[in-house]
Amino acid sequence: MTTPTIDFDSFLKVDIRAGTIVAVDDFPEARKPAWKLTIDFGEEIGVKKSSAQITELYGKDDLIGRQVMAVVNFPPRQIGPFMSEVLTLGAADDEGRVVLLGLNHPVPNGSRMH
Repeated sequence: MTTPTIDFDSFLKVDIRAGTIVAVDDFPEARKPAWKLTIDFGEEIGVKKSSAQITELYGKDDLIGRQVMAVVNFPPRQIGPFMSEVLTLGAADDEGRVVLLGLNHPVPNGSRMH
């Protein structure tokens, strides 16, 4: 399934940044298994929270210190008792498990995707 074509200016409105996961907490209230992530996006954006359904492929120890990409300019979204402030990005594998989008080399937290 493809989505409608957008112009480049519309794409630029989506603010996708690199951040480092600094804490991972259980989220037993989630309808589908998920982690509560705390992600550091550097001084300009700060530390934000995100819910991520990535428990099938990633344990807590796999995530701490890992750089991820996230949309940082969506409005916060209430997920059960948790307020998710950013959308951590991933893609589904052949089995429908979410694989995180990441970086091949470290970049400063808060670096914008080009």
